[in-house]
Amino acid sequence: MTDLSRRALLLGAPAALIAGRPAQAAPLDPFVATAGTAPSQLAGYDNVLKKFVLDRKIRAAQLAVMKNGKILLARGYAYNDYSRATPTPSPTSLFRIASLSKNITSAAVMRLVQDGELSLSAKVTQVLGLTPADTRMEQVTVLRLMQHLGGFDRDVSKDPLFLDRTISATLGVPLPIEHDDIIRYVTARPLDHDPGTKMVYCNYGYLLLGRVIEKVSGQPYETYVRTKLLEPLGITRMRLGRSLRSEAAPGEVIYDSQYTGTTVLDASGTVVPYPYGGFNMVNQGSGGGWLGSAVDLVRWTLAFDQPGTVLSSTSIARLVAKPETGVNEYGSWYGGGWWCRQVTGHLNTWHNGSLPGTFTYLARLQNGFSYAVLFNRREETGSLDYDTIDDDMNKVTVSSWPTTDLTSKYF
Repeated sequence: MTDLSRRALLLGAPAALIAGRPAQAAPLDPFVATAGTAPSQLAGYDNVLKKFVLDRKIRAAQLAVMKNGKILLARGYAYNDYSRATPTPSPTSLFRIASLSKNITSAAVMRLVQDGELSLSAKVTQVLGLTPADTRMEQVTVLRLMQHLGGFDRDVSKDPLFLDRTISATLGVPLPIEHDDIIRYVTARPLDHDPGTKMVYCNYGYLLLGRVIEKVSGQPYETYVRTKLLEPLGITRMRLGRSLRSEAAPGEVIYDSQYTGTTVLDASGTVVPYPYGGFNMVNQGSGGGWLGSAVDLVRWTLAFDQPGTVLSSTSIARLVAKPETGVNEYGSWYGGGWWCRQVTGHLNTWHNGSLPGTFTYLARLQNGFSYAVLFNRREETGSLDYDTIDDDMNKVTVSSWPTTDLTSKYF
């Protein structure tokens, strides 16, 4: 999963929000099939996705656009050169959303805080009953984990969510390893930095937050999120994903990757497609394990745009507040599960997600504009960067916005 602090996405008002020349419609390429609705006023966004899918030969993609709480565009896309059967995803097909899961987990933490069940200053070792080898771990608070300030550094000690065989061998436990095994392994090792001193993107910190949510709420993480956060917004399709293709949820897309790997789900040594056992999807959980559709994700942004539905305005403000380390060289910072930047009097937030077989992007911009894009593969060839999707979207101009609302069609 990757870090998008570098993007100039929010250095100024995106072109999409500035009335100007209408986007010129491009001819529909015969190799890009679509499903769903794209109003003519938003043809620019539709064409961005068609070109993106065509250039990269992406077999499954989605786009949803929301403005002022109304879903205006909802579409599935598929590259199909007729060399194999390629079903076109519907607007409600499910994708692994990878690190877009992090703002869901942060919102769950804030809901516990809002309800008086947890403090952001709570020490994670005390909440989870951990006895760390490194006493600096006692300085790791819930808030520091939310802001990637826990002192863990995957560039130094690697990402433990992808060290299954190492952890299995070190602890003498069989594959597949579980959350508790990962925590036991990491807790016995030193931190890489003093907590609170350096922001380093950390999937493991969000694994710990998921366990905090379970400990404090007394419920499984998924149950708490669905009942307290998703269902109040009418979101019922989202769920945690599984590792194997045979375990796919109804309507879930097939993931593409050129890579294979030895399965981490057992000790058989079987070589598998990397998205299906090359890593353990179940262990991604609270840091990157959710499934959802693009329409689900833009609907989810209402948790932050409509205070009182799930979180209060105070809770939202605390979630996106600047960390103790301040802003980075781009003027951005990491709030709870969102990259944040102040632009023209509005706080823009965004995040991407990346796993083998998955690339996702979700943005909340000024003037009530949000969008989500999901793909069933990520860049693997070194030729066409997927991170450019935000630049492509922000170049679109819209002279008038549709007045119809697709929300009732999907929720």
